[in-house]
Amino acid sequence: MSSDLVNYLSSFITSRRLDNFEKVLSYRTRYINLVCEDIYQNHNASAILRTCDCFGIQDVHIIEQRNRFEINSEIAMGASSWLTLHRYGKSSNSYGIIEKLRTDGYRIVATTPHSGISLSEFDITKGPVSLIFGTEKDGLSSGMEGLADEFISVDMYGFTESFNVSVSAGIILHYLRHKLKKSEVRWQLTEEEKLQIKLEWLRKSIKRSHLIEKDFFDTKRDQR
Repeated sequence: MSSDLVNYLSSFITSRRLDNFEKVLSYRTRYINLVCEDIYQNHNASAILRTCDCFGIQDVHIIEQRNRFEINSEIAMGASSWLTLHRYGKSSNSYGIIEKLRTDGYRIVATTPHSGISLSEFDITKGPVSLIFGTEKDGLSSGMEGLADEFISVDMYGFTESFNVSVSAGIILHYLRHKLKKSEVRWQLTEEEKLQIKLEWLRKSIKRSHLIEKDFFDTKRDQR
């Protein structure tokens, strides 16, 4: 049914936009995702989402136990509309979130300026990666660090102790995405994943899409 619905909704957008959907989906990946723990400055939160979209990272897991992850539309430039955002509020359990990612096959990789292997030494081919980023001031909580399987850092040569969190995300994603593209890893989305994401994009692109969907299902029901 999803493919029929996607084909139907596709007729309500321009062929140029539809072609753009297909092009972007061909570069999208779930081999890498991001976990943002209590990031609170909206310009950083928004820049991270924009960076994820630019590098084709589909999933961002947002933990909001202490701070709300607020999006500035002028900075994000609509990036949140094209990403799959998983939000976890104050009642969420970090251990449960991370264990679910680990069960799904992800290596839990903490980003830290003080320890871990250099980004240039990180092997992207060993398996899917969840990159964890912490708060602007304190970085990752000790509890989150304790859940990590691996640690990576970006080489620095100045007096300042760390990069801005959104800059760090940009550097790491640029490097890993470049390495991933050159590897033999099958990082592309499955056809089913492409279909589901395309459906969500169509719904967000078409005014009153819920009414159009209703017409679609009403017609299908009447044809039985």
